[in-house]
Amino acid sequence: MENTVGIEWIVDASGCRPSALRDEGVIRSVVELAISELGLTVLGEPCWHVFGGMGGVTGLVMLTESHLAVHTYPEDGVATFNLYCCSVRPEWSWEDRLSEALGASDVTIRTVRRGAHAGTLEATMR
Repeated sequence: MENTVGIEWIVDASGCRPSALRDEGVIRSVVELAISELGLTVLGEPCWHVFGGMGGVTGLVMLTESHLAVHTYPEDGVATFNLYCCSVRPEWSWEDRLSEALGASDVTIRTVRRGAHAGTLEATMR
């Protein structure tokens, strides 16, 4: 991983329960669980927005390691996550966590190395 300045996880979860994707508390708990289990450090207050009506939730958490963003689309049963870390982190069980919390039936994870030797390391669908 020479000249790598970070790792980015781009995660798309589909088949999610629309009610979970509209619930800020559910989305916050998924984000908090990822931060806790990966040993990440939050900077300041996370920023959250709940869209009106049948809309979803958007959140951004700044980390000393970089950031974690989430956007939900209840109308499509989809949640998207972007976690960028400036240092290598252990694998996190996105599939299990998103299935449990959101009812996701399919989870696609793309892992991208950032820096001089940038490129996709792995793309998995479950």
